Amino acid sequence: MNIAVCIKRIPLSPGKWTLTADETAIDTSGSAMGWTLSPHEECAVEAAVQLAEGDGTVTAFSLGTPESSEQIREVMAVGVDRGVLLETDGADWDGQATAAALAAAITADETDFDAVILGTESADASGYQVGVRIAHALGWPIVTNVKGLSVEGGVARCERVVGSEREVYEVTLPAVIAVKDGVNIPRYPSVPGRIKARKKPLDTVTPESRPARMEKVKLALPPQETSTATVLGSGADAAPKVVEVLKEIGVLT
Repeated sequence: MNIAVCIKRIPLSPGKWTLTADETAIDTSGSAMGWTLSPHEECAVEAAVQLAEGDGTVTAFSLGTPESSEQIREVMAVGVDRGVLLETDGADWDGQATAAALAAAITADETDFDAVILGTESADASGYQVGVRIAHALGWPIVTNVKGLSVEGGVARCERVVGSEREVYEVTLPAVIAVKDGVNIPRYPSVPGRIKARKKPLDTVTPESRPARMEKVKLALPPQETSTATVLGSGADAAPKVVEVLKEIGVLT
């Protein structure tokens, strides 16, 4: 199988998230800010590598700044064969424009792909748009929220979790498959893998920029959890208050 896998460079913060002054983007200027892939996309890469093992190839496509090549090299270290960077100047691309650029690059590539695999949603924007729009542009079927995946005889068996049950869809390839975290356990790059990744081909193309049809008004951070301590007293005087607290939380009746 020849598989295209789509990945995105996203910010990784070890602490509290902050927004830019206009509240339209995550502030990535802090020195502690790092970069990574979302868990969904790590699983997408692992699924692609597993399916292509033996006689197939995996090509990673990523739309982003030149720094996105770092993430392409990371996935090369775990088995991706080559990469294509759709280089931008850092401007924000909405889901429609991103999907159009990726679909155009996949179509223009010399490889005849059997499938496109990506995360159901990115961890930063969570737009849930790109996979569906790529499938529409290519004219291929799509299955989203996939938590179990296997391919046999040109047919992909995709499982989706619904409550305590699983829905099973069988789709004839070529198809777009959007996976969720947990569909597999992604492997970690090894030292030999990182060395090989440096020598693998990475092409850079300039995608056609399209006018945004969706406007980002603002972002909002979720409520921050805070913990506080309440002084109940000291010595024997605090004992009745401790009992009251235990009754409130249901430990005592």
